[in-house]
Amino acid sequence: MLKLLGKASSINVRKVLWTGHELGLPLQREDWGSGFRSTQQPEFLALNPNGLVPVLIDGERVLWESNTICRYLAGREGRHDLLPQAPGARAAVEMWMDWQATDLNNAWRYVFMSRVRQDAAYQDAARLAAAEREWNRLMGLLEHQLAGGGPYVAGEAFTLADVVLGLSLNRWLMTPFTRPDYPALGGYLQRLQQRPGFRLHGANGLP
Repeated sequence: MLKLLGKASSINVRKVLWTGHELGLPLQREDWGSGFRSTQQPEFLALNPNGLVPVLIDGERVLWESNTICRYLAGREGRHDLLPQAPGARAAVEMWMDWQATDLNNAWRYVFMSRVRQDAAYQDAARLAAAEREWNRLMGLLEHQLAGGGPYVAGEAFTLADVVLGLSLNRWLMTPFTRPDYPALGGYLQRLQQRPGFRLHGANGLP
């Protein structure tokens, strides 16, 4: 049995849950994180010294970093539709996954902490406005990618890039702030909503 450590409301845990659903893999999940068992406990830090969820345990193998876990599970199950074998096709998927984990994640943090978490440390008006502009700008890059190709991020087929970016799109739409009208993203959302895994772990009322 694969064990997944992390609370179900975490966006990074939900990436893994959605991937598991696409793969038909049962994941035994344990609640860890704010509101549950602390990830600063020694037993958790022994698994992930960063003290962050999710953590995947597969026998003797322990993995952290949500995008890496998603890639591992797809490879473990031989799902080359989700993570292609051909170097160029695989690189196209991983390029967008890495962009999500670096550029896009960094862009939304201030806005999310201010608008959703209502954290007092994230209420500087100028910084908030700049962060909102940057988040919208980066989502505009995704809009451009989908408008010029698609119907999915890496081309004709649904891949792991759509799992991680689908959850990012959901967070962008669920955060209360002013967004541009991006029609390609609207069409993309409709396609994702046809997938049961997205309905369970993405479009499920959680940002």
